[in-house]
Amino acid sequence: MNRIKVLRRIAAPATLVIAAMAAPALAELNMDKYGKSCAMCHVSGAAGAPKTHDVAAWEPRMAKGMDALVASVKNGLNAMPPTGLCADCTDEEYAALITYMASPE
Repeated sequence: MNRIKVLRRIAAPATLVIAAMAAPALAELNMDKYGKSCAMCHVSGAAGAPKTHDVAAWEPRMAKGMDALVASVKNGLNAMPPTGLCADCTDEEYAALITYMASPE
């Protein structure tokens, strides 16, 4: 099943349009980078980080658009340091990681 069909099946209508627009530029999800860079805060919700797969927590963030979310990761936001602890991630990898975390399980 291609990425767009999966997103249509699982995404809330408000986030579907954003995810579908970003889909062509998404890199394959690198679970190693997620585990080393994102999971330590996004699994537990440390320091106010939205938890992975908590669609309700991610919905207002996704509404800002993927470009704004990637910029927040690159520049840091609140307790999240610049690059979100993934100094070697590309913009496409950040987008794939964000999409994964914002999606339902």
